[in-house]
Amino acid sequence: MQKYVAQVAYLGKNYSGWQRQRDADSVQEVLERALTALSDGAVRTVAAGRTDKGVHALGQMVSFIMNKRWEPERLLIAANFYLPEDVRVLRVFLVPDSFDARRSALWREYRYFIWHGRTSLPQLNGLVWWRKRPWDIELAKAACRLLEGTHDFRAFCKAGECPEKSERTLERARCRRRGPITYLTVRAPSFLMNMVRIVVGNIDAVALGKRDLSWFEGLLEGRERVESAMTAPACGLYFWRVGYSEVDCGSLSPFSSRWNGFYGGWSAS
Repeated sequence: MQKYVAQVAYLGKNYSGWQRQRDADSVQEVLERALTALSDGAVRTVAAGRTDKGVHALGQMVSFIMNKRWEPERLLIAANFYLPEDVRVLRVFLVPDSFDARRSALWREYRYFIWHGRTSLPQLNGLVWWRKRPWDIELAKAACRLLEGTHDFRAFCKAGECPEKSERTLERARCRRRGPITYLTVRAPSFLMNMVRIVVGNIDAVALGKRDLSWFEGLLEGRERVESAMTAPACGLYFWRVGYSEVDCGSLSPFSSRWNGFYGGWSAS
């Protein structure tokens, strides 16, 4: 038996989310079916994070054990043969038995993309959030600066799903504009349910002048969900990448040089 970790990308609009569900197509089910076809027994996967219905991924990391040993590059090619076109394995690595895609993760990074304009592009339907009015980008950046650090994010958690301990630490919160597209980057060891989408919905309220920064800052003091703004739709959210230590997986990094041209072009530093 051999343990692997794979970097997986997918379009979430055709799936009920990452996690396997009864009577609904999930990314996990599709991937496990493909890997099982290449093994001598059923393959079960562990993902770095669970994405909801309609949420996409470019850097989902998935660990699994195969009864049959494969060279990583051959496994990548074979898995993609069995996968639908909206789910792709981008890279595969051998990892020690102690590695776990979820438990070994140091941080997770999400990005949210918004298209601003009087009309939307049909090619981007289901891939970005279309907003007719442009944001005040400086207000959006100021809101992002308030997010960084440790706060009580209760107001940014799905109603009825917030744990007793709702403090989280955002290591990075950035906002950038590229032409008609604005995108936000958030990084943390863990997130509350729907937290990123609710953060975006509240920044939208500030950036459009519907709410001020003092209101936004007050939300970070443990306010209730009903006091904050709407939840942004799933279509603009991407699970972007995951951070691991070298101790856990050697030279494994979220992205290889093969993808640097694309991902580097969307740097949020």
